[in-house]
Amino acid sequence: MTRLRLALFDVDGTLVDSQGHIKLSMEAAFSAEGLATPPAAEILSIVRLSLPNAIAQLVPDMAPERIDRMVETYKDAYASLRGADAAASSPLYDGALACLDALAAEDHVLIGIATGKSRRGLTHLLETHGLAHRFITTQVADDHPSKPHPAMVEAALSATGVEARDAVMIGDTAFDMEMGRAAGVRRLGVSWGYHPAERLQAAGAERLATEYAQVPGLLGELWEG
Repeated sequence: MTRLRLALFDVDGTLVDSQGHIKLSMEAAFSAEGLATPPAAEILSIVRLSLPNAIAQLVPDMAPERIDRMVETYKDAYASLRGADAAASSPLYDGALACLDALAAEDHVLIGIATGKSRRGLTHLLETHGLAHRFITTQVADDHPSKPHPAMVEAALSATGVEARDAVMIGDTAFDMEMGRAAGVRRLGVSWGYHPAERLQAAGAERLATEYAQVPGLLGELWEG
């Protein structure tokens, strides 16, 4: 009998390209506090952390109440930019839908999400792209400590009944790889997101995909390895 497998996807930078709105929303948050916006590379380097942790890392000496205000400004700005056209503002990466279709065709493969997005943001995104029905478990920042804490992955394993050895965390940042390693699951890095390949490998990526067409095969290697 074939054991159940779990493919656990990050969202921003892995399934969808939302960096434009991330940068604009962070600019709004910094401007509202009279601060200069950090360079784009710095902003993208903290994508995947929960929002309070991300802002605190960008401005480590900031008073907690100001960080709270920046978090709310960021959320409001992102919601305003997103509007009703999330499909255009956060498009799926080329090949993502075909990959999900290929995995869904396998009876023993379950698909889930572990993201730093809020539940509200993820729900809107999945509904807009027509993807809500594809994921058996969706773990979000509202319910867990920030990545790289393993809580999201552990909750996904508990929800699906899949053993850690049969799960793979798929993501584009070191935080995803570190979270997967902390939870004892396999790790697949993707090169089209926000952290360079070298950083993913240093953080524990066991395989690296340079295009979505490679993902099902690399998952198979990790599951069989």
